Amino acid sequence: MEQHIKAPMSREEGAKLKAGDYVYISGTIYTARDAAHKRMCEALEKGEALPLEMMNNIIYYMGPSPAREGRPIGSAGPTTASRMDKYAPTLLDMGLIGMIGKGKRSDAVRKAIVRNGAVYFAAVGGAGALLSRAVKTSKVIAYEDLGTEAIRELEVENFPAIVVIDSEGNNLYETAVQEYNMEKN
Repeated sequence: MEQHIKAPMSREEGAKLKAGDYVYISGTIYTARDAAHKRMCEALEKGEALPLEMMNNIIYYMGPSPAREGRPIGSAGPTTASRMDKYAPTLLDMGLIGMIGKGKRSDAVRKAIVRNGAVYFAAVGGAGALLSRAVKTSKVIAYEDLGTEAIRELEVENFPAIVVIDSEGNNLYETAVQEYNMEKN
């Protein structure tokens, strides 16, 4: 099923999404990779505030290449999500509603997704130049010293993704294999 969603996204909107749905995200999302996630969790351990509000927001695991002249961002492909698995449950428990990346997630992340009514989306790896076309604006909001791993605020329009793990814990990577095996037999 194809869905158009607005970011930030409410829990109610997230609950409507099912594993396998094609979505087009418009609105404000944030980028952060492992170095930024590590720094955010260290800040939390020290009792410091995070540089962005987690509640109902979506984080895209991406570090862009430099922007070409006249563009807000360079190639914007997803990073392997499992690199953020040790940090994701903490951020989900703080209200993070969605994550965009590529690849499988740990069982601890899946449980945190269900516990918090969140969603894990996949973006197509290797299509960073195409994905960058959905980015209308990009600005660094924290950890500028991390370069491409700095946290950025992106305004996106019809950013394409697929729901991999929905708020009920259904995992497309598992169900697709099961369906394929059933069709083969």
